[in-house]
Amino acid sequence: MIYRHLGKAGLQVSALSIGSWVTFHTQSGVRDAMELMSAAYDTGVNFFDNAENYAAGQSEAVMGEALKKLGWRRGSYLVTTKFFWGLHDNVNEWNTLNRKYLIEAINGSLKRLDMDYVDIVYCHRPDPTTPIEETVWAMHNIIEWGKALYWGTSEWEAAQILEAIEIAERHHLHKPVVEQPVYNLLERHRFGPDYDAVYKDYKLGSTTWSPLASGLLTGKYNDGVPSDSRGALPGYEWLKELLTDESRLDKVRALAPIAEQMGATLAQFSIAWCLQNPSVSTVLTGASRVEQFHENMKALDFVDRFTPEVMAAIDAALDS
Repeated sequence: MIYRHLGKAGLQVSALSIGSWVTFHTQSGVRDAMELMSAAYDTGVNFFDNAENYAAGQSEAVMGEALKKLGWRRGSYLVTTKFFWGLHDNVNEWNTLNRKYLIEAINGSLKRLDMDYVDIVYCHRPDPTTPIEETVWAMHNIIEWGKALYWGTSEWEAAQILEAIEIAERHHLHKPVVEQPVYNLLERHRFGPDYDAVYKDYKLGSTTWSPLASGLLTGKYNDGVPSDSRGALPGYEWLKELLTDESRLDKVRALAPIAEQMGATLAQFSIAWCLQNPSVSTVLTGASRVEQFHENMKALDFVDRFTPEVMAAIDAALDS
């Protein structure tokens, strides 16, 4: 396994990690989660990502029960969670980052996970209705109380991240150390020029998600949506639209020969492309089967093969 520092923080994370969105509870129960997490842990994965709203809290419960049964030493792995959408459609508890919600949310997550603390807690989306200063103070307090060790953002604009950093520095509070952005060959905007100050000047880490664009970059949706895929799950109709977008599928088809020439599957190629970015700390993968996880792990063999010629071919395929 390759380990990378979480930006300039002292914490080291495995280059590939396990995310629980869609899979835990929705597709995998405790036994399946244990099997997947154990296979990952045995290969050196130490980062397991979750969120309060995944499966309405049940993803956290599945992960917590799996970890309890696995009995690993707490210091040997990292667990994260994220807050914004909430679990209750009620004022002050939904689509917010206000202080009341954040403190109640961390308490609820720790109970479901059956843990004393999480390693990283994220603000899952920005909240335009709550002053960033209020959110920064709440996250600082959560860390001071020992309920989380680090905090970060997810899908925030660069200017919002920089404002949070400035507020924290001005008041001598714990600063965000990580951003969790979507990042794949079809969605590269979160590492655009606007983010240079975030990753190059302040050196935040990044825990990127959707390296395969919800499976599109595996090539399995080139001829339609298989009945056993996440694109066919009830409640994910919005995803089916993305997976059948012909303009995106054309780009996937154009990338396939480049991956083949490298000797990688399209999935391995796509994950490795994310890792060739030095600002990426870890890539979250969402396997539902152990065999799928082991195939994804082989992406590590291709990280150093993205020569200038290969990168130029990729740009040509994506611009076609």
